[in-house]
Amino acid sequence: MMAKTIVVALGGNAIQTGNGATAEEQKLACYNTAKQLVKLIKEGHKLVIAHGNGPQVGNIVLQQQMNQSDKLPAMPLDTCGAMSQGMIGYWLQNALYEVFHDEGIDKNAVTLVTQVLVDENDPAFENPTKPIGSFYTQEEADQLAKTKGYKMKEDAGRGYRRVVPSPKPLDIIEKKAIVDLIQSGNIVIASGGGGIPVSKDNSRLIGIEAVIDKDFASEKLAELVDADAFLVLTAVENVAINFGKPEQKNLENLSLAEANQYIEEGQFAPGSMLPKVQAAIQFAESGTGRKSYITSLEHAYDAIAGKTGTVIAGE
Repeated sequence: MMAKTIVVALGGNAIQTGNGATAEEQKLACYNTAKQLVKLIKEGHKLVIAHGNGPQVGNIVLQQQMNQSDKLPAMPLDTCGAMSQGMIGYWLQNALYEVFHDEGIDKNAVTLVTQVLVDENDPAFENPTKPIGSFYTQEEADQLAKTKGYKMKEDAGRGYRRVVPSPKPLDIIEKKAIVDLIQSGNIVIASGGGGIPVSKDNSRLIGIEAVIDKDFASEKLAELVDADAFLVLTAVENVAINFGKPEQKNLENLSLAEANQYIEEGQFAPGSMLPKVQAAIQFAESGTGRKSYITSLEHAYDAIAGKTGTVIAGE
């Protein structure tokens, strides 16, 4: 394969082994993820790794609030997002170093705490949709809404979760530093959890209480570092239409027109496959020759090699 600069958007399964997973369980998940990604690194590809943080940042917020006092105030959501970036970045960095050692690879992995510019007037602030944290019963959710003022929504039949605003990413503050790290031969972990949302006030950057969708932030990152490929890793090998039905059809190569048609038909679930396909379309549209790939972690290498997964490319 010709060496490419690839932005990899890791799905939750790459770092979370289940609701309530321990640190050791999540570190093991990161190690298994590193073992898959190293196959691409051995081919000479330059990787920039982005990841979600929904369960982790939600748990950090909860821990902050459960232990707060006059002497120990709880930190705001943007600061908790920074904590989760450092925590997950450390796990991934640590796992990559171990795999590099095992494979005899002379590389450095670097985590960059990343700030992402958003519009404070984004309509998303009027309609919180991004789930974070643990799952709750309806009774528990009602109690949290009453006592904490949280907005709670049912999440795909799995229970209720807190939802927060999810504004669109406009720019990445540290983009030049990320490019410099890539060009120096580093494997970069950036835009974790969609990045820390900030707005600009003249020369100041102000943290915003929100969570940016990981797939959209990863796509913006891919554009800004002039990536050749955008690789979205999720729980399934292929995007499908009529998902879960007897007539389910797995998709291999999608034109932009076909992908947009399936979106109009409501084929992709909001909060699940829909943002992944939308982000993939956005990257494919952003420049000549750019391709997006959607597949599972286990098939990442084969997808880039053109053997499996769903590819979305421009005309």
